[in-house]
Amino acid sequence: MIFLDRKEELSRLNGLVKRGEGGLAVIWGRRRAGKTRLLTEWVDWHKGCYLVADRSAPDIQRRYLADALSTYLPGFNEAAYPTWAAFLNRLVADAAVRGFKGPVVLDELPYLVEHSPELPSVLQRIVDHDAKKARLTFAISGSSQRMMQGIVLNRNAPLFGRASENLRIRPLKAGYLLDVLTKNPVEAVAWYSLFGGVPYYWELALTSQLKNTVEAADALVLSPLGVLHSEPERLLAEEMPSASFARPVLDVIGMGAHRVSEIAGRIGAPVTALTPSLARLMDMDLCAREVPFAASEKSGKKSHYKIMDPFLRFWFKVVGPHRSLLSHSSQQMRVALFRKFEPALCAESWEELCRDAVPFLKKGSLGPEFGPALRYWTTGGPEWDIVAASLDDSTLLLGEAKWSRKPFNQKEIMKVSNELKSRGVPGKLQGQYKNIAHCIFVPALDTSFKTQNDCIAIDAESVLKALRTPD
Repeated sequence: MIFLDRKEELSRLNGLVKRGEGGLAVIWGRRRAGKTRLLTEWVDWHKGCYLVADRSAPDIQRRYLADALSTYLPGFNEAAYPTWAAFLNRLVADAAVRGFKGPVVLDELPYLVEHSPELPSVLQRIVDHDAKKARLTFAISGSSQRMMQGIVLNRNAPLFGRASENLRIRPLKAGYLLDVLTKNPVEAVAWYSLFGGVPYYWELALTSQLKNTVEAADALVLSPLGVLHSEPERLLAEEMPSASFARPVLDVIGMGAHRVSEIAGRIGAPVTALTPSLARLMDMDLCAREVPFAASEKSGKKSHYKIMDPFLRFWFKVVGPHRSLLSHSSQQMRVALFRKFEPALCAESWEELCRDAVPFLKKGSLGPEFGPALRYWTTGGPEWDIVAASLDDSTLLLGEAKWSRKPFNQKEIMKVSNELKSRGVPGKLQGQYKNIAHCIFVPALDTSFKTQNDCIAIDAESVLKALRTPD
């Protein structure tokens, strides 16, 4: 698959090399998000060295890495290295002699630290002194977010404050699906509802030559032989330390529980017992805590928890609860199950994409420019899908997101618009804004649709265009 986006991350990493002073870059984020591809593209551009660790014993790891380094530093593998200090000291010394400035990337660092807890302290000394003198650029990376945070971000960690660049890699923006799996914006939203922004999943669908979301869902996920059939279990188990203990929380959120009291009730545990699981899942970018627009971030009673990743939402709504059924179902039965859930999955992802796009829509699309959008809800009251304030605080945007693969015509848009307006303004926000703007977000508009002053309509093409990094 072609290398997509990461313009800002590459700009920062390239800047570190171009400064010619050496230094340390830290790259971390959830598994499958594209860290390795970013690092190999960067290394290849600068003719640097990419090393990847595994869970072998330290002596064996140093031998493997020495063999890899010998391509760039001839003779490096002719010696034995009893410690990481000996290994890194030789690396820096040889690089200085040969004028090799790197970057030297050490990927999956947590695997090494698991068996050699002294390694971060050794790296600290190397980065602070020897590498700086040699003007050698180092980069460390890892998918175990808890361990990477402990190694670099914890104030007591040896490498705290040493990184010249600290990059958290998140999934790709939805707009890039149009470069990979489809040219149709409506179908791109459907693909996003299945695989989110995870490039590894996109590549699986691409290389398997799966033509649509139904084929991809069945072949890769629903079938017991599918490569992603047990993916969530692997994601949790491979985290260091394992996050498998948090699995029940994902199960009940997937089944529709979003308030912490509901989650606790379905699991059969006290609310206080959920704190470690929820915190871990949020650290891993798998879950998120939502509060209504304009509510305090500390508002516990109004908080909702949701699964952030569309693929995991799909898995815990469709695969997890039906695992036994899927184990002996025909392809026809699996496809029927997916078709039953797909519209709701698409609708939820579409609504999220619309909110994400609001601050980045083409200037003038909504009138003034708006800040981040959120949902708004009250217990027992109406809900608004999209609420945002203009940057000058003069205008409140109220939006409704509707999903269908069929284009919406003028009559349908006006009906949705009238329903939206009939709800008025959320009670807490009444009288706070001079102007109220209404917008309907639909995947596609009928060719007969004509924009009217009191009814703005935005389609998937505009939303996905906003969800790309500007050139």
